[in-house]
Amino acid sequence: MKKNFWIKVGIILVAVIWSLWQLYPTYQVRHLSAKETKALRLSGKLSKLQGKTIKLGLDLQGGMYLVLEVDLQQLLLNLAKHKDAQFYKIMNEIEQKLEKDPNLDYFTVFQQVFNQYNLRLNKYFGKLTQNNEEVIKGLQKQADDAVNRSLEILRNRVDEFGVSEPNIQKRGNRRIVIELPGIQDIERAKELIGKTALLEFKLLKAPDVSKEVLKRIDEKLKEIQTAKGKAVLSPKTKKEAKKVAKIDTTGKNIVTQQDIFGTKQEITDTSTLADTSALEVNKSLFNEHPFLSLLRDFRGHGGEIAVPEQNKHAVEKILNMPQIKKVIPSDVEFLWGSKSVPVGDEKYYELYLVNREPELTGKYVVGAGVQIGSGSSFTSAGKPIVNLKMNSEGAKIFAHVTGANINRRMAIVLDNRVYSAPVIRSKIPNGDAIIEGMGNMDEAKDLAIILRAGALPAPVKIIEERTVGPSLGRDSIRQGTFSAILGFALVILFMIFYYRMSGFLADLALLLNMLFVMAVLAGFHFTLTLPGVAGIILTIGMAVDANVLIFERIREELRSGKTIRAAIDAGYGRAFITILDANLTTLFTAIVLYQFGTGPIRGFALTLSIGILSSMFTAIVVTRVVYDYITEHFALKKLSI
Repeated sequence: MKKNFWIKVGIILVAVIWSLWQLYPTYQVRHLSAKETKALRLSGKLSKLQGKTIKLGLDLQGGMYLVLEVDLQQLLLNLAKHKDAQFYKIMNEIEQKLEKDPNLDYFTVFQQVFNQYNLRLNKYFGKLTQNNEEVIKGLQKQADDAVNRSLEILRNRVDEFGVSEPNIQKRGNRRIVIELPGIQDIERAKELIGKTALLEFKLLKAPDVSKEVLKRIDEKLKEIQTAKGKAVLSPKTKKEAKKVAKIDTTGKNIVTQQDIFGTKQEITDTSTLADTSALEVNKSLFNEHPFLSLLRDFRGHGGEIAVPEQNKHAVEKILNMPQIKKVIPSDVEFLWGSKSVPVGDEKYYELYLVNREPELTGKYVVGAGVQIGSGSSFTSAGKPIVNLKMNSEGAKIFAHVTGANINRRMAIVLDNRVYSAPVIRSKIPNGDAIIEGMGNMDEAKDLAIILRAGALPAPVKIIEERTVGPSLGRDSIRQGTFSAILGFALVILFMIFYYRMSGFLADLALLLNMLFVMAVLAGFHFTLTLPGVAGIILTIGMAVDANVLIFERIREELRSGKTIRAAIDAGYGRAFITILDANLTTLFTAIVLYQFGTGPIRGFALTLSIGILSSMFTAIVVTRVVYDYITEHFALKKLSI
């Protein structure tokens, strides 16, 4: 018996025991009954056990694949210390160029456009002592930080959402790839991931200020219409015109958006309400006060101003008109309510006029929890609410703001949507606040998760999305398993038929090879994908290829008259270099594919690489140990090969 024989046996046994240990959780999870699964889930042990199993990719178990891009345009708009008309013009030009060719580098275009205007960047960014090159470097660093922070925040959100084995990684300079295997509620996950979660507390302007701003807008819109020569309806008294219309569902007056923005064409048929161009107005106000006629007095419903759902687009369009923007004070802005409010058969969106600058932001929030509202407030009683807890600095600011603005309304704003706007009844010294307006408990939980994880430094856009249903994943598993078993069976039968007992040894090595490959996938938490299954099937053929080389060499040595033991020694010795060379070249190719490839290609390269290393071990070491044992303990007159 050779000196290193038992060392090889020991290595093989350790590898087999380790592999069985790593694969046992996978076997255990696959054979759990519904009752056992429920018990483990309640005890909190199921997720831990599932974390030790072989991870299946999206194509095998279903799920969602997203590629997100951080909106650098919005990030720089947020970072600008000074904004004027020229600044907005330049930023719009940058955006248009990038829309034409999204592959252009953002900062290259940014610098080119600013250079065309011969402007110093320190007018809008950085310090006054910095030149353009220094400002660009500073902005690039802030952009990199924003992407990295977004990556970490998204990881925290997904972790708290409870997705098993998510994959979140950075791609390039601006993009983030998210894989959520097994996810069921796709839309909920997208909402959780894509929300910027910029939380702000903004004071509402006093009613008299709001009325004055609305009056300016109304007068300017009337002026624009008159300049266009727009036809109008019969005039009403000025006294009626100054009032914002009250909700009245008994006598609807329908006009089109053309009556507001272009040639008038009145519609009297109320069935056109379903048309997005149909607007519900108070006709008594429409001629002299076209903007006010689109609004409704909402004071009887807990608010101030509301807009019928079908009028919302028209109101947004008016507020975004350049001429209208000029009459709105620069220190205020209009914000919509987060959800429509039903009144009778109609739905309305509340419209708020708030201070542009927030009194407080979400950066001071250190805790967010969910509970059902008590009966002390009719707006939250029996409904899910989110409790906020601020740090000491935030509590101090909040106490000062609430103490100085008693009986004023404060809007709780998330991503430029007002969730609630309660009246400040007293000073709040402890830094506690609540957010109302969630439709259900899941929405409240998701909002709490987002607030705990923190706001994204810049918005993210979904630029690529793929979803795989669970049934398609199961079909992929079934077809992949069938292909692997069929290929495995054909190889086994061929090897036994052609090489007899030696073929059986090669089949034993092949079984161990499959065991080792799957164990490495489980033990190192690699993900098995459908292309990965293809890599395993290819490995089956490559694994026996090494044994075929060895067996043919042994046959040649036996034909030359050598003894069985000498022929085996010579066969393994001469075939080794050929096997090593062939496998190394394939391994290098697989490494390159893994390094520079994407999703499916990396999955294929991964299993191929593991399979190559494993097949070399089983073909050269395992079969040789068996041959050594047979030739040592049995007096063979003829080798079955």
